[in-house]
Amino acid sequence: MLYKIIGDSSLEFRKEYEGDDRFSNIALSIDVGDYHVKDDESLDLPELLKKIADTKDDYAHTACPAPGVYYDAYVEAKENGAKHIFAITLSSHLSGSYASAMAGLDMFKEEFEDFPIHVFDSKTASCGELQIAEKIIELEEKGLSFEEIVSKVETFRDNVITYFVLDNLDTFIKSGRIKGIASLAIRKLNIRPVLKGVDGKITQKEIGRGTNMALRKMAESIVKDLAGSTERILMITHCNALERAEAVKAMILEKTSFKDVIILEMKGLSSTYANEGGVIVTA
Repeated sequence: MLYKIIGDSSLEFRKEYEGDDRFSNIALSIDVGDYHVKDDESLDLPELLKKIADTKDDYAHTACPAPGVYYDAYVEAKENGAKHIFAITLSSHLSGSYASAMAGLDMFKEEFEDFPIHVFDSKTASCGELQIAEKIIELEEKGLSFEEIVSKVETFRDNVITYFVLDNLDTFIKSGRIKGIASLAIRKLNIRPVLKGVDGKITQKEIGRGTNMALRKMAESIVKDLAGSTERILMITHCNALERAEAVKAMILEKTSFKDVIILEMKGLSSTYANEGGVIVTA
């Protein structure tokens, strides 16, 4: 194992990476009332979504891993033969995961000062983190040095585009991670905002009357941002909304092309904020 990629549990790895010792996830925790779970392989996603849907007066809370959890992951990767390590976290504007990963890095460097390790603030989430992981893999396969990979991936990261459309924004709004959008208007008037990640923060790009219109506007915005054919990978994650994900894929591919297209189901962390029916697109 020449390298290790450690992602927090917002990173949606491809199914084919399961069991591959180059990759690992560090779980965030999720609380809905007195219901507490870790976002790992033991998570019962349908049960979590039901708990979230049934909660009226409160909202789902998430918590990042402690620095020691990251430290332990770094040490384990080194001991298992990794020559260098990359960690990828949620946007630092959305979670404390990046700060925790950096604190764990400081602990690690006290013992292994010269060991090559880098933590990426993804400035995105979900399949946006996978975009970074895929770029690392691509550059590793080309034989670039650790320093070259870090530099090129940082530049790549700054050009990843992230969009999403959600049926239910309650968790985002109540947790203070998104402001300026009236959840009551969304519910009563069937308004669906098209949201975009800008330097790790969430902004409103468009609005649509109904989900289908919002999805179409999202697709149009993505095509416009890409300005033609691209060698990028189109990635779509969804929360129990495969039909919507396929529809968005078709709308985008009508106008531009990609070297690959990946559709994945969200895991627990992303589903907690996206809720049932949510779709995230990155390129």
